[in-house]
Amino acid sequence: MNLEFNKNEDAMRMALDELRTRLDKIALGGGKKAIEKQREKNKLTARERIAYLADAGAPFTEIGAFAGYEMYEDEGGCAAGGVVAGIGVVSGRQCIIVANDATVKAGAWFPITAKKNLRIQEIAMENRLPVIYLVDSAGVYLPMQDEIFPDKEHFGRMFRNNAIMSSEGIIQIAAIMGSCVAGGAYLPIMSDEALIVDKTGSIFLAGPYLVKAAIGEDVDAETLGGATSQTEISGVTDNKYKDDASCLDAIKKMMDKIGSFEKAGFDRVESAPPTKNPKEILNVFPVLRTKPYDTLEIIERLVDNSDFQQYKDGYGMTILCGYARIDGWAVGIVANNRKTVKSKKGELQIGGVIYSDSADKAARFIMVCNQKKIPLVFLQDVTGFMVGSRAEHGGIIKDGAKMVNAVANSVVPKFTIVIGNSYGAGNYAMCGKAYDPRLIYAWPTAKIAVMGGGQAAKVLVQMQAAGLKAKGEEINQEKEDELLKQTTQRYNAQTTPYYASARLWVDGIIDPLDTRKVISMGIEAANHAPIEKPFNVGIIQT
Repeated sequence: MNLEFNKNEDAMRMALDELRTRLDKIALGGGKKAIEKQREKNKLTARERIAYLADAGAPFTEIGAFAGYEMYEDEGGCAAGGVVAGIGVVSGRQCIIVANDATVKAGAWFPITAKKNLRIQEIAMENRLPVIYLVDSAGVYLPMQDEIFPDKEHFGRMFRNNAIMSSEGIIQIAAIMGSCVAGGAYLPIMSDEALIVDKTGSIFLAGPYLVKAAIGEDVDAETLGGATSQTEISGVTDNKYKDDASCLDAIKKMMDKIGSFEKAGFDRVESAPPTKNPKEILNVFPVLRTKPYDTLEIIERLVDNSDFQQYKDGYGMTILCGYARIDGWAVGIVANNRKTVKSKKGELQIGGVIYSDSADKAARFIMVCNQKKIPLVFLQDVTGFMVGSRAEHGGIIKDGAKMVNAVANSVVPKFTIVIGNSYGAGNYAMCGKAYDPRLIYAWPTAKIAVMGGGQAAKVLVQMQAAGLKAKGEEINQEKEDELLKQTTQRYNAQTTPYYASARLWVDGIIDPLDTRKVISMGIEAANHAPIEKPFNVGIIQT
């Protein structure tokens, strides 16, 4: 057993080393040369601006660090989607900070940039968190304008959200610290307050070249839309500042004067660490994703005092449900149990599979947590729902639908951590991205797909082989094996947490030992937004 635990730990540490290496590269944005050019202009980088603005020692949870990862290689890459963002603390106030990274294509907006910004605004709106925008962007990346400009979830939606947030009293402060061009000019001016840095900040609907082309006027950028013009002549911006630091200092002073608002009232007591060593998670989680393990061992290393009060512990045992505290916050946990168990009916139930009794139990537990106003935490390691005639005759679709209904209509905040597999409809039932978790993060061990790689590859190869045979091409075993190998490699590449995080299916990839911190910070954010909608699941077949 010790040898197996050591292998598990070695594999997890290697995965974490790979994660840190990739994050270090992303942190360089457009590269060291681009960073030096930023400094030559007397400007801080996006990450330096956030570090200066945020309270020293306070947690900062980055959102979408892998956005765009390996997606735009032909365009030179788009580190972090060209924008750095996360939930942090400024002057003692939890808030969201968004900073364009001008070292990445001058801060231009790629399609993933728009998707990331909209996700950030969604988090702000759901949790009623103040938003600080640090603007430094050349606007839409024109070679890809058709993928970012006109549709509902494109660039313009961000300004619509600015207006909605303002009407709902969600505070927005914008600092123009570099270029702010064309449609992008609306973002800071639709915020509650707009600051600008002298000499480096500029804001206009059309830059000097476009003005010349459109109306024949010769004008320089500073005269057209620099800090002096926009604060003293047009009144577009509120105040100008001599440099980045003084502008960020002004934001800190604004934030420390914000009044208090109504809270949701989630229960919290003094935090206590787990009594079981959290570092042992690295030992417990198996190298082989098909190998069973006891999920309870994971939970007890995540929750306060390792105290997990199980709900219906003798029923529906491939899902664990129960009450606990994480960093003092009361939570209801729904976790796939990866241990193969024997039910009271004498059936052997495969770990990670959702059976009818498990779905029924989880649905009821979710409803009880809504009744008690307890936030929900989902720990995903699911291969899907049980299939076959016995499962169908037992009503697996009906019970699965009941669970999905409860998740979809839940009004308490939900937080999802993908620790292992996240396959098929199991992803939905366990509160995948489509079911509006307030935050969703993955461990480096996560796999997200419609089904496992081995199964999917065999199905795809059968389809390809049938297509080739229909064209009269003979398929021998050697060719079929080669097809299977190629298909498996391609499919597996699409199931990694990096692939998922690049496309914002998850908000990021975290060290398992940071799980408590992320969940606690998420509940603290959610506590800013009182629950206004009553819980109602509508029609459920029982």
